[in-house]
Amino acid sequence: MKFFAKYRDVLTPQERKQRNKERLLALFSGVLLGISFPPFPFPFLIFFALIPFFFAIEKRESLAEINRITYLTHFVFTLITLYWVGSWTKEADPFLMISGVLLMFVNPALYLIPTTLYYLTKKSLNKKAALFLFPFFWSAFEYLYGLTDLRFPWLMLSNSLVYFNSFIQIADIIGAPGLSLLVLFINIFLFLFMKNRKEEPRTNLKYVWIAALLFVVPLVYGIIRLNTYKLSDKKIKTGLVQPDLNPWDKWEAGNISAQLELYLSLSRQAVKQKAEIIIWPESALPAYLLSDGYYDEVNRIHRFADTNNVFILTGMPDATFFFNKEEAPPDAKFTKVSGTPYVSYNSILLFSPQSRHVQKYGKIKLVPFGERVPFVDKLPFLGDLIKWQVGISSWNTGKEQTVFDLDRDHDLKIGGLVCIESIYPDFTAGFVEKGANIIAVVTNDSWYGYSSGPFQHKEISTLRAVENRRMVLRAANGGVSCFIDPLGRTIEQTKLFTRDLLVSYAYIENGLTFYSRHPLIIPLLSSIISVIIILFFIYKRLTTRFTKNETN
Repeated sequence: MKFFAKYRDVLTPQERKQRNKERLLALFSGVLLGISFPPFPFPFLIFFALIPFFFAIEKRESLAEINRITYLTHFVFTLITLYWVGSWTKEADPFLMISGVLLMFVNPALYLIPTTLYYLTKKSLNKKAALFLFPFFWSAFEYLYGLTDLRFPWLMLSNSLVYFNSFIQIADIIGAPGLSLLVLFINIFLFLFMKNRKEEPRTNLKYVWIAALLFVVPLVYGIIRLNTYKLSDKKIKTGLVQPDLNPWDKWEAGNISAQLELYLSLSRQAVKQKAEIIIWPESALPAYLLSDGYYDEVNRIHRFADTNNVFILTGMPDATFFFNKEEAPPDAKFTKVSGTPYVSYNSILLFSPQSRHVQKYGKIKLVPFGERVPFVDKLPFLGDLIKWQVGISSWNTGKEQTVFDLDRDHDLKIGGLVCIESIYPDFTAGFVEKGANIIAVVTNDSWYGYSSGPFQHKEISTLRAVENRRMVLRAANGGVSCFIDPLGRTIEQTKLFTRDLLVSYAYIENGLTFYSRHPLIIPLLSSIISVIIILFFIYKRLTTRFTKNETN
């Protein structure tokens, strides 16, 4: 307590006033960032949201002072946008709630990465250079956040722009990372204008003009694209099934047959509306359907596909058992009773008419804690310590991005994404580069109740549609299921927590956008710049120390 009392005594009344002002600026910035994101309909605020934050950190000299402000801003930002992660429904798993609380405190700390790089640049070069390089530090952080075991890059700044359809059209060139850069640079130039507006009123106008240019060019490009883009002549009628099953109850044993009948009943309605493909949501049936013991259920699906000449693409748990232990992969788990090694995946399966071959894709981007315990490969005991009551926190990681090949005259290939995979821009582009001309997302957002989460998740998919100029077909257990066209416009969508069926045409688009071919240009450039700054800072420190030693 004496330490804190001493710290308070050090500050003069004027300094305390300035510190409180900076805290208010940080809070204000956090609020503006938060309400820029869906479901709030204020995307324009993102172009001003960081200005108070820049004012708050500008005069702070030490890294600790800068990072305290950074943490405060992004704690408020995280609280407003990601409050729903813990579920907070009456059936919610206690471990999921604990994970949600931890995210509120861990996620803001990760934003200290770009501000630390800002500080290093300020010390190595100067304050202005640090400010102009800050967008690249942020871009590198957004990319690297998606690579670690703790990945949850839900709050990319570009995701705030999904309601600003004309502005995001340029994502087919620069992608979500480029949109984030635009947002940051516009904030910086407006900040510089406001900071110096009294000292150099005429000269300072250049900052407004640059900010306006960065805003207007993408907007004009977007308006042109919206008015000139022609949808493909090739299309196929598709049905999206939304069963609205309670995600906690469906994992109870004994109701597989009844659940399957619900899916088939809704699918029959889709067939009556001439659907040729039917998509079921993530983990449609809570069973390893292709394993022994579910022959009747698998046969019913095959018969439905054969009789109606329709494809069924469905999210489904899938497991492979290795009765020869030597054939088991290094990441295999073992059954409790017999010790048989096996791998299990949160998968997508494709049932084709007149065929018994089932195409598979195992989810690669797993949700930290929810689907896979971080660092479990290095610390296996964590897998036993941390587990949901519903038993889905230990999936294996898929190995390959599989594109589903539908043998039809349409030359149709579908890239299937499972749930959170749809928030990764370059990962989605990988499916398109491998030939996918439609993107399907199967998901189950019902864990999070009627909150911001399901709406945010749905809207993020609009960026994937625009980046790759592909239809996005989204089948969600309890909603939001929807058809999104290649311009990011929602054609049809369901309401949350309703049992529903959507049938519409999916346009089959070919050709690659610039972003689809080169999704990593901006993230890699930003990462290289960040590494150079770190090395330059180390070099200057070593040079200074060496010079002092020489002098002494």
